[in-house]
Amino acid sequence: MAETQTWKLLLPRQLRHLPADLAGVIGVVILTNLAALLPVISDTPVRIVAGLVFVLFIPGYAFIAALFPEAGSGPTADDETVSDPRADGIDGIERVALSFGLSIALVPLVGLVLNFTPWGIRLLPILVSLSGLTLVLTAVAAVRRWAVPADERFRVPYRAWLSAGREELFSPASRTDAVLNVLLVLSILLAAASVGYAVTVPKDGERFSEFYLLTEDEDGELVADGYPTEFQQGEGRSLIIGIGNQEHERTEYTVIAELQRVERVGNETRVRERSELRRFQPTLGHNETWHRQHEVTPEMTGEGLRLQYLLYRGSPPETVDQSTAYREVHLWVNVTG
Repeated sequence: MAETQTWKLLLPRQLRHLPADLAGVIGVVILTNLAALLPVISDTPVRIVAGLVFVLFIPGYAFIAALFPEAGSGPTADDETVSDPRADGIDGIERVALSFGLSIALVPLVGLVLNFTPWGIRLLPILVSLSGLTLVLTAVAAVRRWAVPADERFRVPYRAWLSAGREELFSPASRTDAVLNVLLVLSILLAAASVGYAVTVPKDGERFSEFYLLTEDEDGELVADGYPTEFQQGEGRSLIIGIGNQEHERTEYTVIAELQRVERVGNETRVRERSELRRFQPTLGHNETWHRQHEVTPEMTGEGLRLQYLLYRGSPPETVDQSTAYREVHLWVNVTG
């Protein structure tokens, strides 16, 4: 106990007196950021669990803590409301319910605001915005709670809960209670395992890779528009190749860029001549995105040529064409001499 108190003395006074529930909010914010950004953890179920708790509960809880620093007594009779100083607060059940509701309302609002900023709706801006908002609300909640008299402050009675749970589990009143406690624990573990499996192990239909082409507009933004279609032989024009890994595992890719002279025979497109332009071999973790600029410098000339990009998972086969590729995108271009 003395060692714990000595360790606490190393912290600033505000942190030493920070309420346990607000310290837990800060802990979840830190854990979520580490799980989302650290390469070692970002591919594990920790990222999913921490992210769900953070998005669905934590911002709303910090907001409610800032609004209601005092403890609540729950529903009371009319004559008790006047004399009880806790009647202005809310009880634990109301606090939890409002926390879920406010989180579901706050997170989309943050995304809407980010959509009109230069940063857009991406992982890092969302993390920074939600984390910053939550920490600011937590600081306001701590200051407001310290301003409330000690006997009227909201506290999470986690010690009483632990004591009651320990007594109920290890000192049941009867053998029937002991059996019911064991069944309850097993049911909770089974439910948690089922939810965890459903979240972390996706269906086969949910595994896919995004493959697309982009260009840069006048403001330097990447857009799926304005693709170059007129080329000069030997002169380069830029395209941006994009891959998004949603395979739920680390995946090696091969991208092959070709310029092809094709002809239509009935309903079939046949390649008469082909020229390989470039190969890329990126490796991406789950939920990672890869962009690479490709300077297309054609040597083949003609009209109605097909500039085709083929995506393979792993190494490509000996026969490289649209039928063997995992994904394919192409542009129809003209190249003059």
